Amino acid sequence: MNRRDAETQSLVINECGVSSHFDVDSRLPKNLCVSASLRFILLVLAFTSCSVPNLETPACTESRGVVKEFYSFHFGNEMKFSQENLGLREKFLTPEFAESLKNLQSENDIFTTNSTDIPKAFRTGECEAVSPDKTLFNVLLFWRDDVRSEQREIIVETVKQNDKWLISGVIN
Repeated sequence: MNRRDAETQSLVINECGVSSHFDVDSRLPKNLCVSASLRFILLVLAFTSCSVPNLETPACTESRGVVKEFYSFHFGNEMKFSQENLGLREKFLTPEFAESLKNLQSENDIFTTNSTDIPKAFRTGECEAVSPDKTLFNVLLFWRDDVRSEQREIIVETVKQNDKWLISGVIN
């Protein structure tokens, strides 16, 4: 390779912003050049147009938060029932549901299995909007250890009272 060949094969950034080690005179045709901003716009459109639409009703979307928040709190604290533990959970419950549990004497976990067999984890599942102010959630409960791997489902009822979603019952 002589000195002139080395000069013509120097690093070149062409009109498209593409760097290459080609001869200075070899350039892409202008109609093949796509600006970086146009590439970005096309990429964003591709991802947003392929997203899955949310098919959940507004009532389910709004009430899902209280179910997740309640069970996150419940699983993060003592799960056996006591009047003290009920008091800590009252902010998530309707006054009627909380009142119905006031005189209960049990060590069972009434918010999951209503037994002493306490699950290790939960996940909120499907929701059915009974009305704009009432929903039913499937909550999946999980047990996983060296001896057992099990999953069960309970139903959690929520209602909207004074513009706030609250848990009004658990069917286990």
